[in-house]
Amino acid sequence: MKLKVYADRLSQPSRAIIIFCKINGIDFEEVSVDLVKGEHKLPEYKDINPMAQVPAIVDERLKLSESHAILRYIAETSPGVADHWYPADPSSRAKVNSILDWHHSNLRLGSVTFVMNTVLAPIFGRTLNPQASTEAEKLLSSSFSNIEFMWLSGDANFLLGNPHPSIADLSLVCEIMQSELWHDKDRERILEPHPKILQWVENVKKATNPYFQDVHTALYKAKEMLKAKQSKSP
Repeated sequence: MKLKVYADRLSQPSRAIIIFCKINGIDFEEVSVDLVKGEHKLPEYKDINPMAQVPAIVDERLKLSESHAILRYIAETSPGVADHWYPADPSSRAKVNSILDWHHSNLRLGSVTFVMNTVLAPIFGRTLNPQASTEAEKLLSSSFSNIEFMWLSGDANFLLGNPHPSIADLSLVCEIMQSELWHDKDRERILEPHPKILQWVENVKKATNPYFQDVHTALYKAKEMLKAKQSKSP
């Protein structure tokens, strides 16, 4: 039975899993779950992931949610995946796990909260919350600084000074790519003070192309649609 990946390419963690599968030649079926249309709330999808979130996978009898767990599972069970993605060495693997665990309550929390409360809230029938976006911006800035100081020190091309990307690099960079949806002034203010972050993003893109660019096409299209809509606003 072919691995099924339930995803929306506008979702950061969904993109990470699709790119990972593509670059490693994993045979899988991508099943679209449109978040804007609310397809993640349909009973048939909640039977796969009761949390009603994407991504999720079905692999034979296994139904699995949470992107980091999915990345780990695919890396461990798929033949031919290069060791740098999720090292077999316990110490190296623990360091990758540490970054992934840190991600959820730091970079991801800041990213999701900021883009929702500066751009996306009206699309989902919510109200923009300026106070929440201000707090999220602080968390984003501190997250970028921590990444640079802790895991991109010196002239490192990838996290932990590794010569090749890991699933942590892919997961975190897909998160940062959501900044494509930010207002230009926000992107300049928050990201430009972090040249190491910007270079690292380019390194991960280069290491995972052409799949990185292809999978992010939906995000770039959403960006253009949002800009067009904003230009028509009074």
